[in-house]
Amino acid sequence: MATRRKFLQQSGTIALSGLLLPGLGKANFFLKKTVPVGLQLYTLGDLMSTDAKGTLQKLAAIGYKEVESAGSQKGNFYGYKPKEFATMVKDAGLHWRSAHVGGAPFTMAQIMKMAKTAEDSARIKTYVEKLKDAPKSLNLTENFQELADAAAEGGLGYLVCSSIPVSTMDEIKTAVDVFSKAGEACKKNGVQFAYHNHVTEFDTIDGNRPFDYILNNTDKDLVKMELDLAWATKAKQDPVELFKLHPGRYPLWHVKDLNKTNMQPAEAGTGVVDFKRIFENAKESGMKYYFVEQDGAPQPLQNVTNSYNYLSKLLG
Repeated sequence: MATRRKFLQQSGTIALSGLLLPGLGKANFFLKKTVPVGLQLYTLGDLMSTDAKGTLQKLAAIGYKEVESAGSQKGNFYGYKPKEFATMVKDAGLHWRSAHVGGAPFTMAQIMKMAKTAEDSARIKTYVEKLKDAPKSLNLTENFQELADAAAEGGLGYLVCSSIPVSTMDEIKTAVDVFSKAGEACKKNGVQFAYHNHVTEFDTIDGNRPFDYILNNTDKDLVKMELDLAWATKAKQDPVELFKLHPGRYPLWHVKDLNKTNMQPAEAGTGVVDFKRIFENAKESGMKYYFVEQDGAPQPLQNVTNSYNYLSKLLG
């Protein structure tokens, strides 16, 4: 009887805590045991190009479990074949879940249209300068089938368009066509295609926002979103409201914060993005994986350690 009474008391306490703290309960129940902290490797700057194996091992030591690759000075997959890179990631004790690839070749003018401030321009120019001598990477406009095949070869669950020009209606319609073809090719290979936003997707072009136009004119099963929480916030969008517009269409997130003074990328938990509220609504978004990202991180390994520690505390 005493054991049964104790059980009922404990059950009542748990139920009451859920009523008193419904948001916290949702976030922890959905994420704590199911979605480990991941990292977008772009955050690490040159480290993946100079010492991929050692850097991956350091990430595992920090506590990261999932990674998403990005373009580099050595091209797609840091100069490795997809299977080679997948093996390296696995040997480090990590999971390679997703890969960023370019949507189309950009002109400098198209790239600079993505900048909203002088700080944005400086950050973009630094990135372009680093990649000027890099081998030509494949892009979805010209090589969607090859990239879909590479994703399958690497055992990836997701292939993500990192960016594509969307500053005119012609560019936006081209993006829809490219994404539809890429989505079909990925589906045949057992891979999910997704698109990663910046701030420009929320500009109005001839009465249309690229974000809305792309999602409304592509198949919801073929084209998903990787929502960059910081860029959406910088564009004065509420990520939770975006979830409600397209429930279940955001399997991937970029967990990036914005500095309170200049709205530039910062360590998670140090800026203006309301991560607690966003994570409380993870289920509605359809989120499967999330990746810390900090463009231009000044001390990459320390910065990603701090972000990891913040998220572990927030969600654990």
